[in-house]
Amino acid sequence: MAIKIVRAVTYDVRFPTSRSGAGSDAVNSDPDYSAAYVALETNHVDGLSGHGLTFTIGRGTEVCVAAIEALSHHVVGADVDELVADLGGLWRRLVADTQLRWLGPEKGVIHLATAAIVNAVWDLYAKLDRKPLWKLLADLSPEQLVACVDFRYIEDALTAGEALELLQRNQAGRAEREATLLRSGFPAYTTSAGWIGYGEETLAERARAALDDGFIHLKLKVGADLDSDLRRARIVREAIGPDNRLSLDANQAWGVDQAIASIHALAEVEPWWIEEPTNPDDIAGHLRIREAVAPIRVATGEHVQNRVMFKQFLQLGAIDVCQLDACRLGGVNEVLAVLLLAAKFGVPVCPHAGGVGLCEYVQHISMFDYIAVGASLDNRECEFVDHLHDHFVDPIRVFNGRYWPPTAAGYGIEIKPESLSEFTFPGGAAWSTESDTREEVRA
Repeated sequence: MAIKIVRAVTYDVRFPTSRSGAGSDAVNSDPDYSAAYVALETNHVDGLSGHGLTFTIGRGTEVCVAAIEALSHHVVGADVDELVADLGGLWRRLVADTQLRWLGPEKGVIHLATAAIVNAVWDLYAKLDRKPLWKLLADLSPEQLVACVDFRYIEDALTAGEALELLQRNQAGRAEREATLLRSGFPAYTTSAGWIGYGEETLAERARAALDDGFIHLKLKVGADLDSDLRRARIVREAIGPDNRLSLDANQAWGVDQAIASIHALAEVEPWWIEEPTNPDDIAGHLRIREAVAPIRVATGEHVQNRVMFKQFLQLGAIDVCQLDACRLGGVNEVLAVLLLAAKFGVPVCPHAGGVGLCEYVQHISMFDYIAVGASLDNRECEFVDHLHDHFVDPIRVFNGRYWPPTAAGYGIEIKPESLSEFTFPGGAAWSTESDTREEVRA
């Protein structure tokens, strides 16, 4: 019997991280890490299902859930074998929906919903193939990978033929790189010590704890107040010493001129990169900042909404580090496009993972990129944050400052049923009592 997707079940899942300050930055001071989550259930005798989510930070998650439901007709009732045989076609149908496209195109809430559905289908594909997603991708032929990518709008920077040639060129070393990955893991950096909501008196201890855990690269949130930024950065730099990396993340807090002035002032702590120094849509602004603050690197990507924006950042040389997001982009297909673009332009990919489920997602992206696309570990690191992993069926394994390759089949994003029950908003136990409401917490 053919395996078909029989329903798409959606959830609005919110974790009250605002209570501890985890996840806080200069722009998002009170985030409740959340997910618009979908399970694509099938008629498979073993209850096989594909899971995907798009990351949010509280209010508005219900809007993403509604968008997922609006797009779900593209997959509900579909034969799974037919879907995975033409994943490029599926992606194009989703982004070209003749009515919903008006709400994008290829950006905003509809694109976030596209990612949730696309990633859920890839999760289903990997489970059927009995492989973790990174391994599934690594085992696909260059021709199969290229077929998944929509080159429309980016072929002036990267053609399908160029992408195919790049992947074929890397074929020879795939096995050796995979062996290295399995033996040594993939390097990570941590943001967990540096949220802006953490008191200054805790920063040195948190930084030293990160070093004890094997991390040699820490990231600190900045952008609230320059005097405070300098104090906090000096504390962390002193705690980690001169030989470890310290990066700074402004989360879009500055205008272009303010960014340049602030980075020059912060240069004394020798930042490895400055992340999101200004509005994520301001490509010309990023270029101007990059030219003004070199050799400090400029990194961005968590709010870069599609491959077309990344194409321009890369074409113009506006960034030094590509921080793509697994569900800000339209799922695995568009991630492949950006990996290929970054490889062509010689820019390392260090994915964004500061959110619920994002570490579970992007470990697969970084590992596949190393094996087949970027084909290097030079300045490649995957972001790590240390909370909410216990809510996943197959949580990440990070120790000695490295991600260790997942072995379970799928994309690793399935949330435990008990966590769905407790944290579904607004009826879950975590939100159901008056003392647990955001209004009470704020008061």
